[in-house]
Parts: sequence; structure tokens; C-alpha cells
Amino acid sequence: MHFNRQNSLTTIVLLLILTVSAYAPSLQFPITPTPQPSYQLIPDAELIYSPTAIDFDVAAYLDENGGFLNTYEQYLMITGWTSAAEIIQRVALENSINPRLLIALLEYQSGCIIGHPEDVDNFDTAMGAVDYYRKDLYGQLIWAVHVLSEGFYGWQSGTLTEIIYSDGSSFSPPADVNAGSVAIHNFFAQLYDEATCIQALDAINGFPALYEEMFGDPWERAAAIGDLIPDDLTQPELSLPIESGETWALTGGPHKAFENNGPLAALDFAPRTDSSGCVPSDEWVVAMTEGLVVRSEHGTVIQDLDGDGLEQTDWAIMYLHIAEDDRVPVGTTLRAGDFIGHPSCEGGRATGTHTHIARKYNGMWIAADGPYPFVLDGWQAFEGEEAYLGMLTRGEETVTAHQFGSAVSLITRDDDSEQ
Repeated sequence: MHFNRQNSLTTIVLLLILTVSAYAPSLQFPITPTPQPSYQLIPDAELIYSPTAIDFDVAAYLDENGGFLNTYEQYLMITGWTSAAEIIQRVALENSINPRLLIALLEYQSGCIIGHPEDVDNFDTAMGAVDYYRKDLYGQLIWAVHVLSEGFYGWQSGTLTEIIYSDGSSFSPPADVNAGSVAIHNFFAQLYDEATCIQALDAINGFPALYEEMFGDPWERAAAIGDLIPDDLTQPELSLPIESGETWALTGGPHKAFENNGPLAALDFAPRTDSSGCVPSDEWVVAMTEGLVVRSEHGTVIQDLDGDGLEQTDWAIMYLHIAEDDRVPVGTTLRAGDFIGHPSCEGGRATGTHTHIARKYNGMWIAADGPYPFVLDGWQAFEGEEAYLGMLTRGEETVTAHQFGSAVSLITRDDDSEQ
């Protein structure tokens, strides 16, 4: 009898298949792995307050939909009874987070934009942050922009490499994912376990689908404005924010852009004084370059450098902690060296009179020590071991940041008359 190896192997395989099939009901097969979140989720231009949102009217959108927030008001210490639209717009502007995104997150989390929450008498955790110490609309929005900023700028800078879910499990995003998508993922991860978070990120039934349903295709809007940060971007020439010939102290090296949100984008300067704390000052903060004042309120002055009247396009400079008295009004076109106002503690947390400056490009906060270094009269900013430390260097000279304005932190702006 002739032995055929191929036929014999085929017979053995068939017998094995039949045997496994007969016992299949009692076998334990591996559980299907948890699906990974859909990427990409949202473009960067729709995460920050960029040119894609310059034509968006928060109040008009709330009125058009007629939901719960359309008539909602909250009492705030600075502005008194304030409408939901004004609160959303203020938080979006100050933190440079897209108002469309904040509205969509509110709708997804509490159904308050298009409809009405189930329990309107206890509308205090609109973003779902039940453990956050502030349970009101403004506080929930502040929590949201903080988490979104951590995800966005953390991924950009490389300080955030892993997303931790509320159940303690973790996920490492793909290396090529965009920062906006990581920010959205980070937001939901703070609230939900892994499985629930992935449901929220589902492109068909989750938040991305709701966002597109509410506002149209975000990728199309992002494509229409081109590159958010062009490859050839350079900082315009800027001077120190102090008068010619004056000496101030560098009291804060690179630190968060606004209210502990954003990248290490800001620098602090304080006038020399014999008194500590928040004391009035007759010294002047001056414009670092030419540009139009487009916002002057709550201790903040925003200077638009391209002159189109919008802080969401091109370069913009923020001067924070500017006293209300003598503060430059909106609509003023400034030249370098013109008065902005007096340094103070107004407009946010501060332990002493100073001014805080930061840059934005197309709505994105620009890190002080990064691809586009913060340079003032030739002094270049460098980060320290932690926020608020760091230095300014120019040639062989170095000025080291110090909270209390010690000698190593003193910096003098060159006298214009000697140049």
C-alpha cells in the first residue's frame, strides 16, 4: 500500500476540527479585547479658540436652540448676575478654548443646550465633575478648560504621555495623534472608567458624532484656515514691558499662561518697591510692540498685532494684572513704549503687584521656551527646573527669576535716548 503524507495530514486536521467542534460549547475562548478609542477625534483648531470660531456667536446659538441655558443666569462676584452665554464666552476667551467645544461638552454631559436637564433644581455639575470643589456653571467650565488644556499642551510638550481613566487603568495614545484629540480623551478619562470613556469617544454614537451634528464638520473648518502654526513662524520684534531706562525685577520665569492653564508661556515683571504685597503703583507697563487693543477688562489687556480686531488670529499679546485706573481702552492703537496701565494684582491670583505677559498665535498659547522663544529686547527666556523659575539671557548676561525681586532678578530696559 502506497502511503500519501499529504492525504494523511489532511485527515488528521479534519479529525481535529471535528473533535474541537464537538466540545466547543464547553471550551473557554479568550474574551474580545476592549476596543480602542476612535482617532482622530477633533482638530487642534477646534480645541483652542482659533480662527475657526471667530464668526461664532454664543448667545445667538443658545437662543436658536432654546434650551435650558438660554435663560440661565449665575451670580458672579465681578459681573453680578451673568447670563450663561456671557459666562461661556468669558471662559472661552480668557483661556483660549473654543466656545463651540464647551457648548458641545455641556450638551453631551447634561443636555442643557438643546433640551433641559432632568433635575433642573440641582443643576450644579453641568460638566459631570461631581468631585470638583465648585458646583456651578462657571466652576464646571473652569474645571473643563483646565483638563482640556492639560491634555492639549501636555501632549504638545511631551509632559503627558499616558491617559489615566477614573478606574485607574491607562492608555498610551498613538505617537502621531493630534493634541486636540488627546485633550478630548483626557477630558472624558477624568470622569469615566475605560469602557465608558471609549463609548463617549465613539465616532458613530459618541461625542464626536454629537459635535458634528451640532456644528457641522470640524475638519472642514480646520482645513479652511490652513496650518494653525505655519512652518516659518517667527516672533515679531518685542521690547520689555517697562519704560525706557527703568529697572524692574523678573519675578516669574516661564509659567502657565492663564490661571494655571496652558503651557509655560508667561513671564512676570514687578516694579521695585519698599512695600510687599498688593500695593498701588505709579509705574507704567508699556506696549512691547505696535498693535490694536481689542480687550481691556478684568485686569487684562489684549493687544492684536495684525490689526484685524481679533485676538484669535495671528499674534496677540496678553498683559495681565493691569489696574483699572488709567488702563488703556479698547480701540487704542499702540506703538512700542506706549502706556498700557499700572501693574497691580487685579485680574487673577497674585501675591504682589506685578504684570504677567504671554503670547498667542491663532489662539494657541506659545511656550516661552520652545520652538518660538520669547525674546524681549534681545533677552531670551529659558525654563527653570519648575514653573516660575528660569531666566532671561542676552549674550553673556543672565537675569534669574526670583519671587521677591532679589538683585539677581533685576533687569533694565536700554535707554532709548542712548541708542
